[in-house]
Amino acid sequence: MRTILFLMGMLLSIGGYAGHKYELKGKVTDATTKLALSGVVVTNLQTNERKSTDREGNYQIQVDAENTTLEFSYLGYMKQRIQAKGKTRVNVAMVQDNRTLEEVVVRGYAPQAKTSVVGSAQVVAALSGQATNLKVRRMVYVPNQNQESYQKIKENKFINPLKEPLSTFAVDVDAASYSNVRRFIDAGSLPDKDAVRVEEMINYFQYQVEGPKHGEPVNILTELTKAPWNDAHQLMRVTLKAKDIPTDKLKASNLVFLIDVSGSMMGPGRLPLVKSSLKMLVDQLRDIDRVAIVTYAGSAGVKLESTSGSQKMKIKTAIDELEAGGSTAGAAGIKKAYEIARQNLIKGGNNRIILTSDGDFNVGESSDESMEELIGKESKSGVFLTVLGYGMGNLKDSKMETLADKGHGNYAYIDNISEARKAMVTEFGGTLFTVAKDVKIQVEFNPNYVQAYRLVGYENRLLEAEDFNNDQKMGGDMGVGHVVTALYEIVPVGVNSTMVGTVDPLKYQRNSTKYIEVRGNGELATVKFRYKEPDGEKSKLQQQVVQAKVADLNKVSEDLLFATAVAELGLLLRDSDFKQQANFDSLIARAKAAKGVDNEGYRAEFIRMAENARDLSKTRL
Repeated sequence: MRTILFLMGMLLSIGGYAGHKYELKGKVTDATTKLALSGVVVTNLQTNERKSTDREGNYQIQVDAENTTLEFSYLGYMKQRIQAKGKTRVNVAMVQDNRTLEEVVVRGYAPQAKTSVVGSAQVVAALSGQATNLKVRRMVYVPNQNQESYQKIKENKFINPLKEPLSTFAVDVDAASYSNVRRFIDAGSLPDKDAVRVEEMINYFQYQVEGPKHGEPVNILTELTKAPWNDAHQLMRVTLKAKDIPTDKLKASNLVFLIDVSGSMMGPGRLPLVKSSLKMLVDQLRDIDRVAIVTYAGSAGVKLESTSGSQKMKIKTAIDELEAGGSTAGAAGIKKAYEIARQNLIKGGNNRIILTSDGDFNVGESSDESMEELIGKESKSGVFLTVLGYGMGNLKDSKMETLADKGHGNYAYIDNISEARKAMVTEFGGTLFTVAKDVKIQVEFNPNYVQAYRLVGYENRLLEAEDFNNDQKMGGDMGVGHVVTALYEIVPVGVNSTMVGTVDPLKYQRNSTKYIEVRGNGELATVKFRYKEPDGEKSKLQQQVVQAKVADLNKVSEDLLFATAVAELGLLLRDSDFKQQANFDSLIARAKAAKGVDNEGYRAEFIRMAENARDLSKTRL
């Protein structure tokens, strides 16, 4: 009997130990160069959970204390399997797969990498400078690491309305920053602070706003509450909602898929994901719609002439046949796509180029300035531009955003098939069909109630006050059903806040603040917005007054409560100078309270992402 009890105890002990789960961390590098490898897939073979290494090659994954085998796989390298066996850290040096080098060319954009030659190619060990002439049957790209670029953001400051009563900006329906931030966090690292554009994080989500009436394309909604990260401050919401149009009522589309098939688009998360994304879009097309396919690598070419949406199999077959390899002549591809779009222009229809790329242009015009000038000229043709970003390690986010802004379009970052479905299926109309262009917002603050104000985000969309009435100045564009939200943090009159700076009285002129008449009429602010019809050149004006009545945070709409949580996470991820008392636990609690109806699961995903970011932040030095 004692023997049986002893054996049972041993089994229970072993089972309990084997069932203990913990977080294992490590770093993956190239065995030869010692450089970090980004995007290596780390798989727990017992649970089939998968994680990817971040830009520094780091990863973390849940393992069982006693019974876990990890598999490390990466294009162009030999797979490795390692037993965890209670280890808390496993570093892996991956070896290039020499068995495949006889039929593979590895191409990168490191300075030492040599280009392929006619009849043979040189297989380049990353940054090693060692090369061997080998027969080539296919091309494989191993991306250069840590080459992502983001536009530097100088955060908006608090402004005294006695000096600058008007705040003017172009709306931004882009949501690329949110999915890009999610990609970083899912890979186990916090994002580059300049990858975090707070307004794009807020606008990733749909909010329940009543659509416009009386034939207008856009409706406006405002709310005022206390700022959750500083209850002495206020937070004003300004939301625009574009009209909804049933799919069968949408205008006929003339689409051009402009697909980057250069070497940098090889590998998981790049061209294979592009193909899946575009095939989802093809399934949404009607017989009256048309699609052409333009590709570019070392040069631009037409893969498929403009084809009716009724021929879905023909379009999908052309997409499936695409292969990646070569350098990146992005400017040539853009020019060719606009040429094809103009040739098949549908008057009064939806004429649009859909560019899929990592933005890593390196042949011909490639600087942000030259691409901006090129798109600016081409956009006058009546053809809009949607930009879909793919890939990691070499994503040129700043360039992609510039192209979309200047091309009267929107920019989304596609990091997985679920995000592709969101852009191509769930939000099909908003992604592809513009109902209002050159949309601008101007807010005038009443200094009788407002001591200072700060626009949260939109740093790269700011306009001069006089640009609001100038129809030659571009604004943002809104698609079918799009919702755009902006938040203003306000310091009320009479509140002593460290966020508000002071200056000494002027010596050589009167202090202007003493000579401005203010009125206590109960109006906190007046919100105005201008827009043009998609094919119009003269803007229309709408406006709404915001009363100085502050609602408690627990009495505002679910949408505003949730938006404050998203904004607060953005402030923390940016380590903003204006985060004040922001904290993860508070925003997570509000997001959970405001989750509401979440059929697609996007809000639940945000909550998980915020929780992961909180845990990652504890490791940040």
